[in-house]
Amino acid sequence: MILGHKVHVLTKKEELDTVRLAGKVAVVLDVLFATSTMVTALDRGATAVVPAMDEAAARAAAAEHAPGTFVIAGELNAETIHGFAPPTPLALSGHGIAGRKLIYSTTNGTVAIQACAGAAEIYCGALLNGRAIADRIVSAHADRTILLVCAGSMNNFNLEDFYGAGYLVELLAERLGERADFSDAARAARALYRHAEPEASLLECRVGKMMVERGLENEVRYAAQRSTIDVVPVLKDGHLIRA
Repeated sequence: MILGHKVHVLTKKEELDTVRLAGKVAVVLDVLFATSTMVTALDRGATAVVPAMDEAAARAAAAEHAPGTFVIAGELNAETIHGFAPPTPLALSGHGIAGRKLIYSTTNGTVAIQACAGAAEIYCGALLNGRAIADRIVSAHADRTILLVCAGSMNNFNLEDFYGAGYLVELLAERLGERADFSDAARAARALYRHAEPEASLLECRVGKMMVERGLENEVRYAAQRSTIDVVPVLKDGHLIRA
């Protein structure tokens, strides 16, 4: 089975401004930590995730829900928003998300998801659910162009997202064969993945080092795990749900 169209990697969400999204499938990656957190939340029983554009949008969404039916979490510039639950996957899991909706706002990851609004389908990807995402793409989107969208950090390239994209390219190549149409950026991401280990890559990148300095090494190591979660979050009517 060969994809009919190109698999491409965008190195930061701002590159979406140069891409026609109509008819394409977008997979957003913000490995440290937005997409890793949202994947984990659904795996641990959250009924849905509302990826909000910013704090104001998150608070507005929360106002539409009854108390006790949701958890609101997020960060701005790597600082937990006042009154919100923490934005990292392990810490957030301790806030009783099972059976409740997660309303979630981050500086880059949730913004990237919103920026993909014109795509035919939007998925939330991470190292944690790489194989599940790759299987979904192959089984459901053989005739679509696939955009692996690295969130980056406020118009900057982030190594951890590019590494995650490379992992997805590697998994897609295993399923589709070397004749599949991978862009140069996709091949570069795959080359990085093939020559670096996940934990070292995440711990030694700029964001990873910052998180370690803040006492979050366990969160970084958690996000570096590959394909431990069989959940594919897809955006439907503004909510990420299990595909």
